[in-house]
Amino acid sequence: MAVKIHPSVDNGIRKSRADFSGGTLTCKCASNPVEVTLSSQTAHNHACGCTKCWKPEGALFSVVAVVPRDKVQVAKNGDKLKVVDPSATIQRYACTGCGVHMYGRIENKNHPFYGLDFVHTELSKDDGWQEPQFAAFVSSIIEAGAAPSEMGAVRSRLRELGLEPYDCLSPALMDAIATHVAKQSGKLAA
Repeated sequence: MAVKIHPSVDNGIRKSRADFSGGTLTCKCASNPVEVTLSSQTAHNHACGCTKCWKPEGALFSVVAVVPRDKVQVAKNGDKLKVVDPSATIQRYACTGCGVHMYGRIENKNHPFYGLDFVHTELSKDDGWQEPQFAAFVSSIIEAGAAPSEMGAVRSRLRELGLEPYDCLSPALMDAIATHVAKQSGKLAA
């Protein structure tokens, strides 16, 4: 039996649509759900093993992407949103009714990912979002209770799904972070 990663990828990964330009995310509340509209395609979609991201019940990983913050708008029932952990780098806005994280925002203007909001496209009925590209913070699932002895099987399953496993971010994102830091320190021209 294959290791279960996340419901949106366990049966294979659906490819994005080239003409897709956004949609609506809806929380899990049966009445008065929070709705967030994204007016852009997402980027850097990935399976994330960190212990901070929202995961559906039984999932080892979350699936999370980024979108420019100016393309994110709370469309309905925003009064139900509350920041999960005000001390965290990513301010994750969750529905107080169902607990689903609707979006995460970085407020530190010096952070390499400032200007990007983190979203869970599985909360959308719209079809065409960017598919997951890799798996990040894979070892962190141990911190959430996964058995260390199962990590080989987890990494094998991720690769089988086409998600290269990293214990940080993908090389392209790590390069982006390092470039940002080097520019701030003056080691690289801005």
